[in-house]
Amino acid sequence: MAMSPSPAVQAAIDLSAGAVGGMACVLSGQSLDTVKVKMQSFPGFYRGFLHCLVSTYRQVGIRGLYQGTTPALMANISENAVLFMCYGFCQEMVRRVFGLDGNTALSDVQKACAGSAASFFSSFVLCPTELVKCRLQVMTEMAASRKIAGSHTCSVWSVIRHVFRTNGPVGFYQGLTPTIAREVPGYFCFFGAYELCRSVFSRPLRRSKDDIGVVPPVFSGGVGGACLWLVIYPMDCVKSRIQVMTMTQSQAGFYKTFPGIFRTEGVRALYSGLTPTMIRTFPANGTLFLGYEFSRTTMMSQFNV
Repeated sequence: MAMSPSPAVQAAIDLSAGAVGGMACVLSGQSLDTVKVKMQSFPGFYRGFLHCLVSTYRQVGIRGLYQGTTPALMANISENAVLFMCYGFCQEMVRRVFGLDGNTALSDVQKACAGSAASFFSSFVLCPTELVKCRLQVMTEMAASRKIAGSHTCSVWSVIRHVFRTNGPVGFYQGLTPTIAREVPGYFCFFGAYELCRSVFSRPLRRSKDDIGVVPPVFSGGVGGACLWLVIYPMDCVKSRIQVMTMTQSQAGFYKTFPGIFRTEGVRALYSGLTPTMIRTFPANGTLFLGYEFSRTTMMSQFNV
């Protein structure tokens, strides 16, 4: 007889599985994320994706492509832990809104709504760690453009201290508005595409979406990630620009930065770095969902007795 875990245990399982997925996501795609942030923040420095990748390697070595890995792990583990925990709660909220009982399976669109709502809460965990990560990733370019001294210390704690001394605790939430603006619509597409793809795979197999093997969830996660980034990329570019440039100067907020980039640099600047992002999205988001689904299934199996 199978016993159902309590809501508290279910939340702990979702939290832990999301953390595992977030760690897998970072370890599989950090180098390309570094290239993305460099190109977003300094679009005039590089001719393209390969030029940025090779230049970074020649200047700093392989270490340069993994700058910001520690805060990236912190960001993705905390974001996905909170995201998937809130995803479970938000699914219950969606059931109540639609008048469904607790055992009713949600449609793919309803799950997309739950994922979108959950991303609002995860944004508050993601923003501070993303700010530290982005600043670490562009230290080489900041020094080259003489925005900081070449001898400027480059470590997680030096960045944290600088933010705290300059702006106090609120400084860690620079870029929160574009973070929320990208997460809420982005994760509707993310979870919607992921669940839709799993539904497509499960129908010919005549199995549940939780029993379709390894490859379909990985592919579905990649499709979900691709849909997310195609929708949110301009918002992500604005977020990166705000978080990086406030390191050395007073930066206009979201409502001035977005049209400012559009007027002075054109639409193309808002999509700088999209190529490495799209290359990264399949392995990174595929392993994210693989880690999440596998660890969640393993933990849930402990309640089947």
